[in-house]
Amino acid sequence: MSEPAHILVVDDHDEIRNSVSSYLERNGMRTSVAESAAEMDAQRARHSFDLIVLDVMMPGLDGLSTLEQLKQRDPNMPVIMITKSEEEQIMNDAIGKRIDDYLTKPFITEELLARLRALLRRAAGHSAATLEAGKLVVDTRAARASVNGEPVKLTAHEYRVLSYLMHHMGRVVPRTELVEHIYDQDFDRDSNTIEVFIGRLRRKIGQDRIQTERGLGYRLVVPDAETRVVG
Repeated sequence: MSEPAHILVVDDHDEIRNSVSSYLERNGMRTSVAESAAEMDAQRARHSFDLIVLDVMMPGLDGLSTLEQLKQRDPNMPVIMITKSEEEQIMNDAIGKRIDDYLTKPFITEELLARLRALLRRAAGHSAATLEAGKLVVDTRAARASVNGEPVKLTAHEYRVLSYLMHHMGRVVPRTELVEHIYDQDFDRDSNTIEVFIGRLRRKIGQDRIQTERGLGYRLVVPDAETRVVG
């Protein structure tokens, strides 16, 4: 049986945030909440989410700017934005920044759930496709990786580490999160095996593709030599 989707609800209004969170949990999903962009980043550093429900108007960094930064770091993260009817132009701008969907307040929770499920299905389809990070390509259907078109021979655990980092490219993935998604519950979480796998992967796919954020975790990036600058 698959794990329930983990949804992050970001809204500075307590009533809306808690109402949406409670409704989603009653419909079989896990939720976490945040009331600002800063708190959203803190939650994402601790947990892996399948979708984010994001309010447009928030204190500090607004929802539109938050969306833009989020998509730069994690372009495949599905996002549903919540807006007021008079903010239609904001939504038009958001669509240009790769918004996935939006709802206008007041909205029906059943409609939110339906759209959320549709995005999750679409995301699941994406996750089963080929993932690319510059010249590094992972075919999740065949469980194979290549660099510059050349196959990379990986062990099962090395592939799982790489695949998970690819799915969360650009985001710092805590070591404990990698352990939870790779090993059984009885695995020794004080073991340095993850560090060993990271070292092996660097030798196989390139030293500069996996960054170590000291005290935080690991981040998979596209090397500067493989980024394309236009203009």
